[in-house]
Amino acid sequence: MLDGDVPGDAGFVLPLLRPGMRVLDVGCGLGAVTLGFGTAVHPVQVLGVDPEPERLVKAGGVVRRRGISTVDFAAGAALRLPVAEAAFDVVFAHALIERTKDPAELLAELLRVLRPGGTLALSTSDWSRAKLRPRTANVDAALRGYFQLLRARGEDPFAGRRVAEHVERAGFREVRARSRHRPGLEYRVLAERVESGLAEALRAPGGPDPQLASAARSAWSWARGGGGEFSQCWTELVAVRAP
Repeated sequence: MLDGDVPGDAGFVLPLLRPGMRVLDVGCGLGAVTLGFGTAVHPVQVLGVDPEPERLVKAGGVVRRRGISTVDFAAGAALRLPVAEAAFDVVFAHALIERTKDPAELLAELLRVLRPGGTLALSTSDWSRAKLRPRTANVDAALRGYFQLLRARGEDPFAGRRVAEHVERAGFREVRARSRHRPGLEYRVLAERVESGLAEALRAPGGPDPQLASAARSAWSWARGGGGEFSQCWTELVAVRAP
């Protein structure tokens, strides 16, 4: 099973694709979006890059079994992409800016590999506008602790609010962004993931952080409560590298 969802994660990119284009999917994971791009418009050549080679072995196996010649994969880090300068017409990344300590450094690398006049497309989450029902005091407390964990790792849970600003500063032009809510994890699965992350943090050397301990108790209660609804807010951005 490939991860990713082309209509959900990257549907806004499909109208940008034209025959003959070269497309780069940065942080492609198991390659579902990469494969979707490569079969959406013919012929479009698509390269998926991910830092975990074992994911790419699985993705490459799917491509070979289906006999798809327009899709390839390469191992590499987003900050040091294994591709030449100005090599792609479209560069896409889903859920990448929010996991990057230095967005300016990442965007400089994406600018490097994009041809003049080419298009950057980003899908970036914004937890500040996520919708959860019910949203109880325990949910809020647990999420505050979870966001504290993300920031400690250099991530930005609210990156979707600022991604357009980062892209403009990086030198891109014609920046257009819109926000859209899409179903995310199941409500209870999200609660369990938050609980697990906080519990793991409390086992780290140095003793438990009182704020995280309180958040973990709230997450425990949330995960054992009833069901609910969750939809994540995504900022879908399109910009152009200046000619």
